[in-house]
Amino acid sequence: MLTETHPQALRIAGLLRERGEKIAVADGATGGLIAASLLTVPGALDFFVGGGVVYSFRARDVLFAQPREAYHGMRGASEEYALLQARSIRDNFGADWGIAESGSVGGSTHPTGAPAGRSCVAIVSPDAEFVSVSETGSNDRIANMEDFTRAALAALEKALAG
Repeated sequence: MLTETHPQALRIAGLLRERGEKIAVADGATGGLIAASLLTVPGALDFFVGGGVVYSFRARDVLFAQPREAYHGMRGASEEYALLQARSIRDNFGADWGIAESGSVGGSTHPTGAPAGRSCVAIVSPDAEFVSVSETGSNDRIANMEDFTRAALAALEKALAG
């Protein structure tokens, strides 16, 4: 998987370096694969601040430092949830860009009832916000994690390219 996403990560790194900007990552159903893909680039410290895998309420509370009320009425694997996470990871890590993925990879029941194969990625930049939803219709956990990662990186590259 990382061999496949590495060329895309190189392009993303080039775009961030050209701008002199940095990114923070909140992986959800992707399980760290977005961050891992970006970290395949030598010298990633030039553009990558940090991030985390948000897989529990505790992780969400620590990484995003939002009061529980901030999530009122939101469900995981939704556009608004991913957008709040992207804003929070960017702000809490002092980055220019934030990317967050929230989805349901399958193999088990999602706590909010989101269907397996649904992923929402949100990207926030200094100037704009982007949201993308992908649905594989599959319950294949590993394939979904890989597909969600590719979709998130594609959305990020598109947002950076303007």
